[in-house]
Amino acid sequence: MKPARSPLAEAEKRGRSHGDRRRVIILGAAGRDFHNFNVAYRDDPAVEVVAFTAAQIPGIAGRRYPAALAGPSYPEGIAIVDEAELEALCRAHRVDEVVFAYSDVTHAHVMHLASRALACGADFALLGPERTMLACPRPVIAVTAVRTGCGKSAVARWLSARLREKGLRVAVLRHPMPYGDLARARVQRFASSADLDAAQCTAEEREEYEPHLALGNVVFAGIDYGEIVAAAAREADIVVWDGGNNDFPFVRPDLHVVLADALRPREIATHHPGETVARMADVLVVNKVDAAPDADVRTAEAELRAVNPTAPIVRAASPIALDDAAALAGRRVLVVEDGPTITHGGMPHGAGYVAAVAAGAEVVDPRASAAPGLREVFEAHPHIGKVLPAVGYGPAQLAALARTIEDAEADLVVSATPLDLARLLDVGKRIVRARYAFAETGAPRLSDIVDAFVGGLGEGEG
Repeated sequence: MKPARSPLAEAEKRGRSHGDRRRVIILGAAGRDFHNFNVAYRDDPAVEVVAFTAAQIPGIAGRRYPAALAGPSYPEGIAIVDEAELEALCRAHRVDEVVFAYSDVTHAHVMHLASRALACGADFALLGPERTMLACPRPVIAVTAVRTGCGKSAVARWLSARLREKGLRVAVLRHPMPYGDLARARVQRFASSADLDAAQCTAEEREEYEPHLALGNVVFAGIDYGEIVAAAAREADIVVWDGGNNDFPFVRPDLHVVLADALRPREIATHHPGETVARMADVLVVNKVDAAPDADVRTAEAELRAVNPTAPIVRAASPIALDDAAALAGRRVLVVEDGPTITHGGMPHGAGYVAAVAAGAEVVDPRASAAPGLREVFEAHPHIGKVLPAVGYGPAQLAALARTIEDAEADLVVSATPLDLARLLDVGKRIVRARYAFAETGAPRLSDIVDAFVGGLGEGEG
């Protein structure tokens, strides 16, 4: 039996002598991790963040969080290292605490990472809403979901249009997607396609930003949300938080709308932090009731009610419209779907596939023409069906997407990604867009709840 070490010897071994800074690793995916650092650790002299780790998003590991964002305590910035190196990092830096800071993963995934951290002797932590939500001087309506692909963006667009009809100036705050130059992305403001081009936005960013710009919304995003919230508040009467993945908002909401997917009725309390936002919700929306069996709709409602007994539950549809449905009948079609919905969201297919089949098309399997960069995506996500996720986190992956489409033995392309694929790629094939929206069904209605909320703001001002 090994002799027991004294507490003092253990402290010396781990480098925690009196006065030392507490060494922290933040597990992330280039979003929540940076935000948590900015609001909780950047200005804390008692903490040293020795590294971020990277998961989910390709091309993040190997970079550094720049000194311009990290602050004076980090003159060389902070390394971003692949999550696979967690144990080696813990040993090399004698890490005291590992902080989990990304989203849309199963509860088991979180606890496996916790076990890896604990086995190295480190504490394991998650930072909560009270510590990480920012205050905003304008009213905030947040739209989040229990899983990626529930239809948040369509609701956020519908919501922004309704608020604009009431004469309110709307600023949309997006969950971060900082895939490019991090220092340049400190505060991003998008009001036109030219702004997207200037920022060299990826396909994933364009999926989220382009539909808002088409409505006339101004979108704010980036990395330093303290500055981003302040910039948005200067231009707006009301802020809409258009959440990403299933994360809880970075800004404290006055009305929190949370979506669940009737096509995935038992994924209400299975993922982090999706269960958290379901429990936090002021309003719950069961979306896609037009595409799901009624039994699944009732199951989703029961699962939501089990974690949130008080919030009203709204039923909603997500109708799909093809720009030219007649052109698809009897044709061989390659379907391109919203990237994160298919990859992180775990869906085998999305709105594009449904619309193509309904229009009488023969759907072509993209694996037959997949370029190397796309083959890796299919291998990493074996659940994907006969659809092509619109991935494009960098020029190489975007080029692989274009080549895959070009080489496919298809007559037409159906694009159900919210971005304008024809504007982004020249693939030599006609692209027919499949668009999906938000539609209310029955009572209670989200419009009535939003109208009452806005009316209450007016009374408060009076």
